[in-house]
Amino acid sequence: MSEEGNETTEGEARRPHLRVVRGRPDDHELAALTVALSGAGAREEPGPARGGWSRWADPAARLRRPLRPGPGAWRASARPQ
Repeated sequence: MSEEGNETTEGEARRPHLRVVRGRPDDHELAALTVALSGAGAREEPGPARGGWSRWADPAARLRRPLRPGPGAWRASARPQ
């Protein structure tokens, strides 16, 4: 049994999905290439949105450099960067 769309006519030759142009890869190398290419072409399923933080609530803001006194230092004391 064959699925729709996968049938070939008698005159139509099946073309390979991959073709080695140069070198002699072994079975393991071809398998790794196949997995890499199929993974690159796979679609990601939509998941929860990342980075939904506002600039005020962003946890990365806690990683900023310490404040230093000086002219205009008050501007950096509460404003997100």
